[in-house]
Amino acid sequence: MAPQPIPPAARVRARRRWRRAAALILVGLVLPLNGCADARTSIPTGPEQTSGTLPAATVAFLDEALAEGMRLAGASGAIAGVWVPGVGRWLASPGRVGAQREPGTGLPTGGAAVNAGMQFRIGTLTSAMTCTVLLRLVDEGRVGLDDPVSSYLSRPPGLEGITLRQLCQHTSGLGQPALDPEFVANPTRQWAPMELISGGLGSVRAGQPGRKWNRSEVGIQLLGQALQAATGEPWADLYRRYVFDPLGLENTAYPGPAALEPPLDHPHGWAAATGPDGSPDCTTVQDVTLLSTSMTGVAGGVVSTLEDLRTWSLALATGSLLEQGTAGEQWETVPEDGASRWRRQGLGAEQVGPFRGGAGVIPGFLSATLTDPVSGLMVVVTVNNSSAGEEFVLALARWLAALAADARPDGAQHAGAQPADGTRTAMTLPWTAREAQTDVRRAAVCPAGAADQAAPAG
Repeated sequence: MAPQPIPPAARVRARRRWRRAAALILVGLVLPLNGCADARTSIPTGPEQTSGTLPAATVAFLDEALAEGMRLAGASGAIAGVWVPGVGRWLASPGRVGAQREPGTGLPTGGAAVNAGMQFRIGTLTSAMTCTVLLRLVDEGRVGLDDPVSSYLSRPPGLEGITLRQLCQHTSGLGQPALDPEFVANPTRQWAPMELISGGLGSVRAGQPGRKWNRSEVGIQLLGQALQAATGEPWADLYRRYVFDPLGLENTAYPGPAALEPPLDHPHGWAAATGPDGSPDCTTVQDVTLLSTSMTGVAGGVVSTLEDLRTWSLALATGSLLEQGTAGEQWETVPEDGASRWRRQGLGAEQVGPFRGGAGVIPGFLSATLTDPVSGLMVVVTVNNSSAGEEFVLALARWLAALAADARPDGAQHAGAQPADGTRTAMTLPWTAREAQTDVRRAAVCPAGAADQAAPAG
């Protein structure tokens, strides 16, 4: 009798069992040699950073840009840092935590002063950490980047042809249900993961898997379910093992869905309600500090600090947590429909000109990180009002990066010292400080005060 062909799903399961067995054998060979290694082993994270202060002229431009960004965001506070290796750094935390509404505008105000050590929600920046966990599991041979999602999740329908890689690169074709108004209106509601995933699977598809880029955080949530099924481990443990502990991120955490508030001191988070026409209702800005991360799961649930996010951003950009091959896979990018040519999608993060990182949003907070893996120039910024969205905070980060790009140790040339005609910076960024400032102003939706107040563009 002729042997019967092995079904594809069975082949995938067999391959996974073989990889797991091989990984266990390797651990058995290594542990007797190394003993009980400390999980918090320091991992080099790229270009050496600096602790000196940036030139005074650069600092003035950065302060003014952040102040305008905070005002245009309708935020009560902001936390930001810029690091230029060999030149200096700039840390800023203007404003208050926003413990109440301002009379007459409803915008956040009051409370204690913000400080740079406070914790905040990083929102969809979490996706890069989630995809890094995927890549580390690939390095261990426990999963494959091009494994079908259906080999790990058999119950949800509509997964045919979708791979783990496509979920991270937003090329799965999955849609995104329009639930943001419900998230803002009901921030403490606990959502079942499959409730959100089913909404994405049931929404209109952007195209066939692998054919077209279309951002879908539901895809990241689906990845989370697949990897949890593959490993049998909760995501809090996966993040600690593969990201937090190796980098020493002691103030970064993935709170459970019932933990409604970041565990450390933090600003309040605010977001505008959605009006009848679907646009932000700037007269109804809500305090969403108490929030269940179940609305985003592994697509947006991590909380962190400025210093921890600096360490993570550098590790992400340089691939220091990954083997060389998988680090290269993370930055095999695809173009983003409707975006500038210098903006492309990697696995869980973006290539933005020479920088790697991206922007994150969750009700209450906007955050962005940009790191150039060659020069080490880095920007981290967050504001405590999410109404303006990801494009706003990414433009703000690009503005800060352009202002810092020309800083020199002797102060002979300072940030933003390009001619008024928009000549590019010495770092050859594909945007000028003035262009990024224009993008910030264009993306603002609920500013505090008149939007046309000028701040120097440099």
